[in-house]
Amino acid sequence: MPNLPSLKVHRRSLDRRAADVLREEILSGRFPPGFRLVETWLAQQLHVSRGTVRAALAELAHQGLVEQVAYTKWSVPDLKAQDAWELYTLRASLEGLASFLAAEAMTPAAQASLKVSFERLSAAAKDGKVGPAVEADLALHKTIVALANHRRLSKQYEILEQQVRRYMASSNALMHDTREVGDQHRPLVEAILAGKPAEAEALAKAHNMTEGRKLFDRLKEIERAEVVSLPRPRESRRLKPVIVPRSGS
Repeated sequence: MPNLPSLKVHRRSLDRRAADVLREEILSGRFPPGFRLVETWLAQQLHVSRGTVRAALAELAHQGLVEQVAYTKWSVPDLKAQDAWELYTLRASLEGLASFLAAEAMTPAAQASLKVSFERLSAAAKDGKVGPAVEADLALHKTIVALANHRRLSKQYEILEQQVRRYMASSNALMHDTREVGDQHRPLVEAILAGKPAEAEALAKAHNMTEGRKLFDRLKEIERAEVVSLPRPRESRRLKPVIVPRSGS
């Protein structure tokens, strides 16, 4: 009989690799809002089966990066102001709780980890490049979530994070001057380091609501003007194949 556990691990690895490639295309904006994800075309591009593509798309749908239409069609969801509002109000609650718990359980090792993450953000902010600054910003918040030591909170944040990345990558409304980013986060970091849970929670929520409102307002403007701000690439663009060595090769 075949070794079923081995086959499942092999297939799951391939699904994840395909999902990683497609996720990067979406988060980078190369697959913009409304882009149709055709299973046969994706399978040809990635050199995998349609079943593997379908499993990868289902994983991305769970993360909110893909939507299924009429059971057989897939596409990248449009960016909506209402969705941005839902994401940032939820993010405010999750990061508020994470900041509270992290400050409450602060240790010397946790302090060192948070300081390193904040220093990286400050350096990226001073450098002036939006992309690295955004990544360092998200990395700091992920550090705070990790320091909360709350497994279920981390799992929910992981799902939310991918959707937040997509909205931040698709709009420049959140960051006009990267030099301000470090200063914006300093009070929150200091409150957590000082072990002040209530203050840290309030600062985390306020930060998210303020920045989330900027994106909400930006998307509202786009919706009112009915402007399509991102060009849609042709489906003929090539993707890097997903290759997993066969067992025994």
